[in-house]
Amino acid sequence: MKSRTKYGSQETGASSHEPGEMMRVAGGGPIDKSKIQRILVRGTNWIGDVVMSLPALEAVRANFPGRTIAVLAKPWVAALYENHPGVDEVISYPTGQGYPGDLLKLIRTARLLRTKKFDLAILFQNAFEAALLAFFAGVQNRVGYNTDARGFLLSHSVHRDREVLKLHQVEYYLSILRSMGWEAPTKDPVVFVNQRDEEAIGRLLATYGVADEDSLLGLSPGATYGPAKRWPAERFAVIANRAVERWGSKVVLMGSEAEKEICRALGQKLIQPCLDFSGRTTLEQAIALIKRCRIFLCNDSGLMHVAAALRVPTLAIFGSTDATATGPRGKHAGIVREAVECSPCLEPECRYGHFRCMLSIDPERVWHELEALRQASEERS
Repeated sequence: MKSRTKYGSQETGASSHEPGEMMRVAGGGPIDKSKIQRILVRGTNWIGDVVMSLPALEAVRANFPGRTIAVLAKPWVAALYENHPGVDEVISYPTGQGYPGDLLKLIRTARLLRTKKFDLAILFQNAFEAALLAFFAGVQNRVGYNTDARGFLLSHSVHRDREVLKLHQVEYYLSILRSMGWEAPTKDPVVFVNQRDEEAIGRLLATYGVADEDSLLGLSPGATYGPAKRWPAERFAVIANRAVERWGSKVVLMGSEAEKEICRALGQKLIQPCLDFSGRTTLEQAIALIKRCRIFLCNDSGLMHVAAALRVPTLAIFGSTDATATGPRGKHAGIVREAVECSPCLEPECRYGHFRCMLSIDPERVWHELEALRQASEERS
C-alpha cells in the first residue's frame, strides 16, 4: 500500500519502491514546477553531511531540468558544491563572528538573496536560521523539515517523523523531496574533482618522489566530536607498516589542523617516512589527494564520506556512532565495528571510560577486512 502525503485537501502517492514513508507536509499546495526558474538550496554545514545530501541535490536537478540552482554554503564545504555539475552558483555564507557580526551577515545575505529573485528554496540544513534567511529573502516557496521550531517560516513544512530518523542520512535528505511528491531515487553520493586540482596534487606528490604508478595508502586517524570515534593511532600504524611491507605502499596521512597531533604520533610509529598532509591542505586539495589513493582507512568522518563518494576503496572503523545512519555508501566501501551492548551510544566520550567498542577491534581483523576490500577492488578493475 502506498503511503500518502496531504497538501490541504489534495493527496499525492509516493514511490513504493523507495525507502521510508512520505511525511505530512503542512502549508501550501503542490508546487507548479513550470513556474520555478531559480532555486536556492541551503547546503549543510559539515563535510560528511554535504556528501550525504548530494543524491538529493541531484534529484533537485532532475526534477527541475534547465533551471538555475544556487547553493548557499559555508566556505569550508563550498568546494564540494563548486565542482558539482548540478550546481550553477555557490553563494558563500561565512558566520562564526558572534553577535552582532553574524546578525549583520544574515541581514546582508538575505538582501543579496532577495536580489536574485529565487522562486523556490529547499533547505537541507535543519536550523531555524536557514528558514529565516529564505523568509527574509522573499522566496515564495520554502521547503524543509519542521525542525528547530521553524515550521511557521516554511511555505511547505515537512513534518519529520520517527521513521525517517531510522534511515541512512542519504535517505533522510531524499525524503524531503519525496514528501513533496517529487521523484528522488536512492543513489550513492558522487564527489567530483576538477582537473586543475588533480594536476596540482600530482605535481605536489612528485616533489616528494611519488610517481603516478605508486600505490598510496591514505590514513585519516582523526574524527571530530570526540575520542569515542577514534581508533587508536598506534593501531593505524600497525596497518600502515604491514601495507608498506606486503604491498609496497606509500603512506599518506590526512586530517584537519586539530588532528595534526594525532597524525604526528602515528607518523612516529611508521617504519618508513610518510607524507603527513594534516592541517596543510584545502578541501579541494584533500579531495584530489584522496582520489589519488589506492585505498583509504579511516574513522567515521567527513573524509570517509569523501573517499567513498570518490569510489576509492574505503574501510571505516565505527565505535560510538551508528553506521546504519552515517556509514559510507557504495560497493567500494566497508565498515568494521564491534557490536557491544552500549554501542552506538552517539557520545563524544565513553561513559565507562574504556572505549570498549573501539579497543575490541584489533589490527588483525582490520587488516583482514582491508585485504578483502583491496582484492575485491582489483577484481572489479
